[in-house]
Amino acid sequence: MSNVQPKPEVIFQYFSEICKIPRPSKKEGKIIAYIEEFAQKHNLQYKKDDAGNIVIKKPATAGFENKQPVVLQSHMDMVCEKNSDIAHDFNTDPIETYVDGEWLKAKGTTLGADDGIGIAAQLALLASKDIQHGPIECLFTVDEETGLTGAFEMKSGFFDSKILINLDSEDEGELFIGCAGGIDTVATFAYEPAKVPSDSIAMKLSVKGLQGGHSGDDIDKHRGNSIKLINRFLWKGTQLFDLRLANLDGGNLRNAIPREATAIFTIHKDDKSQLILEFEKIRSDIYQEWKDAEPNLDITIADAALPEFVIDEPTHYDLLNSLYACPHGVIAMSRQLKGLVETSTNLASVKFIQDNQILVTTSQRSAVESAKQDVSNMVESVFRLANANIQHSDGYPGWAPNTNSKILEITRNSYVNLFKVEPVVRAIHAGLECGLFLEKYPYLDMISFGPTIKGAHSPDERLHIPSTQKFWDLLLDVLKNIPEK
Repeated sequence: MSNVQPKPEVIFQYFSEICKIPRPSKKEGKIIAYIEEFAQKHNLQYKKDDAGNIVIKKPATAGFENKQPVVLQSHMDMVCEKNSDIAHDFNTDPIETYVDGEWLKAKGTTLGADDGIGIAAQLALLASKDIQHGPIECLFTVDEETGLTGAFEMKSGFFDSKILINLDSEDEGELFIGCAGGIDTVATFAYEPAKVPSDSIAMKLSVKGLQGGHSGDDIDKHRGNSIKLINRFLWKGTQLFDLRLANLDGGNLRNAIPREATAIFTIHKDDKSQLILEFEKIRSDIYQEWKDAEPNLDITIADAALPEFVIDEPTHYDLLNSLYACPHGVIAMSRQLKGLVETSTNLASVKFIQDNQILVTTSQRSAVESAKQDVSNMVESVFRLANANIQHSDGYPGWAPNTNSKILEITRNSYVNLFKVEPVVRAIHAGLECGLFLEKYPYLDMISFGPTIKGAHSPDERLHIPSTQKFWDLLLDVLKNIPEK
């Protein structure tokens, strides 16, 4: 971090420690050990379940013993995205942070404020000696980002509170009382390696510089999809030349809009000059279309080493046609809540994997369960027409808003008393674990709030420092105003 210490210091001190601990999804062992050691150091009762979720209990401070208990919840894992020119191993390397004006950022990687800042707030509260609160439980879940595994596998009775405050939202001044449900649709193509056509040369096409972002929060912001853009050229090149694909690699995570993509392909050596001309034309068109939304978009083409093989023609056509036809972006807006995306789909990644297979990962979200299934079927139908094998994840439920929530009333009143302005109360298109908690604890009264985080799930992720102070002040005031049993 910078020599300037962001405030509140206690939160940023813990966040600095968290940034030193590798914590990719499904590899949370080191952060789990850190939290267990923290509980032991502070003589706090805790337990861990088979999934790796941890809950730490702290008794009420003097005079607050009769308050209703509250569980504060965050997730331990982080999205691991980096720029292609950054040498960083998320399994071993710490996140390098720096202060830029009012923002905390990372050097070429995701920052992990989603949801490291929630963890830091919990630890600061658990370690405190002078903060007034009733009985609290701090719940830390695993693998939220790639499957909500911790919330899925957590058993009923793991925590006792009937009020839950989720610390995993990213817009200060907004109180969230609902979220979308989601499902992943994955298509697998099996290809046959084919001989590189005679008199061929190889080319490498690259797309980078896109903003990317969270496939829930940012899906309505008209951001470019690197897979869609690179496929546009590959598809057109296939119509005009004997273009043969050898490799396509785009995107990484199901819940991130893909920012970068590369492709290796061959063409007949005599077609190179015409192909370059066609490339320049398409690139000019794309730059013109995206000049406002994606000012840093960079599309390049260069010579490449001749590959060992290309994929067979039927799979080549099936893959490129289906990627062109696959929907991406907002499908429907909510009629009940103005400005809320109701249903969307994200064409997230394309990977050549072992055993001559190509994996295409997509993710669908909706606040309406039947619409979630419908858009998932829509994506499935596209890839079935292209002879791909389809698998769906189990999916996760949404969280239906409760405008009569007691914790919402308390939090809204605290916000107005502290900041003299009404907060926005809304649902979010991103997925939260709250829907899964509600399935196991149907009596839960829940709310979600947090500081402002921009660019989540991308290397542009940044945490607004002044909003973190407001988030902390709000959390402490809410805890002081929890009603008695």
